[in-house]
Amino acid sequence: KKDSFLIGRVFNMFGLIIALISRSFKSIQGVFNTEVTKQSSTWTTSTFVQATGFLACLLIWLIAEGSESFYDAFKRSAQDTLLLGGVIGAAITFTVIKSVASLGPAQSAMLIVASQSVVSYLIEVFGLFGVEKTAFAWVKLLGVVLFVTGLIIFKWKS
Repeated sequence: KKDSFLIGRVFNMFGLIIALISRSFKSIQGVFNTEVTKQSSTWTTSTFVQATGFLACLLIWLIAEGSESFYDAFKRSAQDTLLLGGVIGAAITFTVIKSVASLGPAQSAMLIVASQSVVSYLIEVFGLFGVEKTAFAWVKLLGVVLFVTGLIIFKWKS
């Protein structure tokens, strides 16, 4: 039992590290995309970002899973609507560019993470999109309220 507890902790730590890396990449990407947009347009930048992301994913897929057919990968999808992640990705790229340009990287990132936290918690509580439904917890709501309060304090001009 002690070994399974330790294994669970290691995987939780791995998830934590990956999440931190992910958000760091998102912040850096938002700044890069906003700077590129200053020299072109939002949709040019978004197209380039999505196209290069597609090519990177295609290359990694071919190397890692090349034996599996592309059609079979889509055939296994539980819901066709879940395949709209790329469309959502384009919307994310567009909105992050506009947010960073308008608010700056720090405020933009904090608001994006706050919104992401609220929406993710609602997805869990209501069991949306095939996610396992979890019970509502007041302490988690309090965490979100404290997070938003921190944003207000950060924004507060002295």
